[in-house]
Amino acid sequence: MRNALALARRELRAYFNSPIAYIVVGVFLLISGYLYFSTVFLAGQSSLRSFFAVTPLLLVVFAPAITMRLVAEEVRSGTLELLTTMPVRDHEVVAGKFLAALGLMATALGLTVGYAATVAAVGDLDWGPVVGGYLGLLLVSAALAAVGLATSTWTRNQIVSFILGLLIGLALWLADKVTLFVPEALGRVLEHLSVDFHFRNFARGVVDSRDLLYYLSVCAVALFVAVRSLKRRHA
Repeated sequence: MRNALALARRELRAYFNSPIAYIVVGVFLLISGYLYFSTVFLAGQSSLRSFFAVTPLLLVVFAPAITMRLVAEEVRSGTLELLTTMPVRDHEVVAGKFLAALGLMATALGLTVGYAATVAAVGDLDWGPVVGGYLGLLLVSAALAAVGLATSTWTRNQIVSFILGLLIGLALWLADKVTLFVPEALGRVLEHLSVDFHFRNFARGVVDSRDLLYYLSVCAVALFVAVRSLKRRHA
């Protein structure tokens, strides 16, 4: 675990020593801020409902933008071979890079907490859905970061990694949106696979163990795939 944390710190420094973190977080805050201000001041609603409704889709785009370079860039530059010769295991490499990506996404989400404080100052805010919503967004971030990290281990091209992560993330987000066009049994399966479907309970302030299990399962499967893919690269 010590090696994973050391790698996570290294990756976080790499993020903030380059324009990547500032551009991605800045664009995320710009878009999420527009959603917040349009609801509170234009629609006159003391609620973060619109923010929570759209933010999972924003994370579908921003997660692969953050994770696309994590392994792909190491492969392209040849530093992955150097990293794997060090006394660090593949699962520690994956864990460290995952924690770094999740840390950056959590930082971006943390910067939006001021929106909730502003709503509470101008109106009667129900904090239950707010706390649940942020917990849900953190879990969505973790799942999508794990998926993006997995796709980054499949290729040396960052753009290809981004596209693959985006497509898989979109598929997971859209899964419950097509249930009207498929048989009922398949529709239930698609709902269970949807990151957005499981997030809605959190946005209502309801923490269900089945939703927690879903996000943890997506993380576990994606990180397992990432570890196996990394092993094959230097087998």
